[in-house]
Parts: sequence; structure tokens; C-alpha cells
Amino acid sequence: MRRAVFPGSFDPITLGHYDIIKRGISLFDEIVVAIGVNASKNYMFSLEDRKRFIEEAFKDEPKIKVITYEGLTIDLCKKLNADFILRGLRNPADFEFEKAIAHTNRTLSKIETVFLLTAASTSFISSSIVRDVLRNGGDYKQLVPESVVLK
Repeated sequence: MRRAVFPGSFDPITLGHYDIIKRGISLFDEIVVAIGVNASKNYMFSLEDRKRFIEEAFKDEPKIKVITYEGLTIDLCKKLNADFILRGLRNPADFEFEKAIAHTNRTLSKIETVFLLTAASTSFISSSIVRDVLRNGGDYKQLVPESVVLK
């Protein structure tokens, strides 16, 4: 089975994340969306909300599983028997940052990182931009899946 882990904080999941996951479905038998827990970060959304947003966005897709985790992503991959880490790239800065992590992960394990370029229509979206729009009362609905839209 080709299993990939798509790690992130997803605070919140954006249409960019959503696009990468949807496109990854054709490449892997299963994608585990893994929400990392970092005690030193202050999140806008609770871990439960972030998990619910993703589960609801992919409720009709059996190849997507959503979990939370702490620690190294490669340790999670070993635990889940995942041979791949899935990552999205928006721009050259993302590439440089992600390349260093991918090289480190491959040095410490045999886990390969697969990069997908974000769609041009979502390449400008980041969770931090969404949070900033939300904090300032802006219309964030066109930046996130419907599951994130606050009622």
C-alpha cells in the first residue's frame, strides 16, 4: 500500500491544503492528514476544531484519514508504515525550506518526500493569511473549504 503522511498545523486548513490533498488521492492508496501538536505555538483554532474541519471536508473520501500527533514526522511515518511524506509548494521560499526538511528526513530514515505545486489559483493562500483576515473581520470564506466557515 502506498501510504503518505501530509503533516501540518492546519490552523486552519486552506483551499491550498485541500487542493494538495485532493490531487494526492490519485497518487496514493491512503493519505494520512497528520495535525502536529506543538506546545510552543499559540493556535487560533483548537486541535479538535482543526481535526473536525479536515474530517468534514473529506467526509466522502475513504482514502483520507485524519490524526493528531506529537514528535518527529518520520517517527509517525514509521509507526504508520508510510513510505512517503506529501508536501505542497507555493513558491521558491517554500521549496528551500521544504528541501532542507526533506533531505534531513531522508538522511534519518528512508522516507521520501513528494512535492506537489499548489494550483495557481491557491498559491497565495496560507493559514497565517487566513488568520489575519479572520482577526480583522475580513471575508475569509473564499480562502478555506466550506467546513471552516464559522456559523
